[in-house]
Formats: sequence, structure tokens, C-alpha cells
Amino acid sequence: MAMKITEECISCGACEPECPTQSISMGDTIYVIDVATCVECVGHFDSQQCVSVCPVDCIVKA
Repeated sequence: MAMKITEECISCGACEPECPTQSISMGDTIYVIDVATCVECVGHFDSQQCVSVCPVDCIVKA
């Protein structure tokens, strides 16, 4: 499984440094998650770190 960032993203950048697999980067207008490398923090944390820091709750399961 992987996470994705929806259009509600405000491009604050809070999620990018929290990703243990460096799967989050700035896209054309909003941040994006590389589904090929996103592991939903399994093996790193007990919960998805990007979701926990997102101020607008725009990160959901892909």
C-alpha cells in the first residue's frame, strides 16, 4: 500500500522531512508521494508520519 496527497494540499512542506523513505517531493503545484517507495512507515514508525503532521488532512491511502 501507499499514501497519496490530494488536491487539498496547501504545499506547506511539513510532510516532506517526516518521510523515512524520502518518498515525498514537491510536484508541479502540490507535494506528491512516490507510490513505488512509500511503505506507509511500516518498519519505521507505528503510524504514518506524513499524516500526523499534515495541517489540512490531505494525505490518504492510495
